[in-house]
Amino acid sequence: MAELTFWTGTMDAGKSTLALQTNHNHAARGRAGRIFTAHDRGGEAMVTSRLGLTHDAVEVTVDFDFWRYAVDALTQGARIDYFICDEAQFYSPGQIDQLAKIVDELQIDVFCFGILTDFRTRLFPGSARLVELADRTEVLQVEALCWCGKRATHNARTEDGIMVTEGEVIVVGDVDPVEQPRGEAGVVAYEVLCRQHHRRRLTAARAKAVSLVAEPLPFG
Repeated sequence: MAELTFWTGTMDAGKSTLALQTNHNHAARGRAGRIFTAHDRGGEAMVTSRLGLTHDAVEVTVDFDFWRYAVDALTQGARIDYFICDEAQFYSPGQIDQLAKIVDELQIDVFCFGILTDFRTRLFPGSARLVELADRTEVLQVEALCWCGKRATHNARTEDGIMVTEGEVIVVGDVDPVEQPRGEAGVVAYEVLCRQHHRRRLTAARAKAVSLVAEPLPFG
């Protein structure tokens, strides 16, 4: 029986790497699949991994219809055994419903990969719907680490080096360090943090700036 599987983890946990590895493993066994993504940091219609792996993909826009795509392809004689859906947090709840219908009605395996919560620590609507509908939800075993060495559980957004907790939900960026040109404003980046340091807005840069002085106890 086909399944809807959701693989989740923070940024830098290897989701896109696993997505491409999953595609490779199934294709190597003669299965035919399609790869989808949305708002990948590498550009439109592309799945990119921080390890350097890349693959062409179908870009999922706000009006993309997975069910119609699958039915049209099958009607034209195509063979589809599975879907790889990267950056699934950016899909709408309705699109997740379409993927579940594809699993149930067309017996096509769907493997989704995405982040649970945004930089505000709130569930992405697409991820929330996946948790509600998926046959299995798996947490990636590769742990991203906060600058302090603890397991990273939250995604932080910085603008010009300062952590923010309000703003547009979808802003493309990366966790890799970015050189900011002198005088240029508006540089957006991301950093993975443990809950404690996300709550205190203590990024690696801020910790370095205060010379890693021991934090005061939250009393008084």
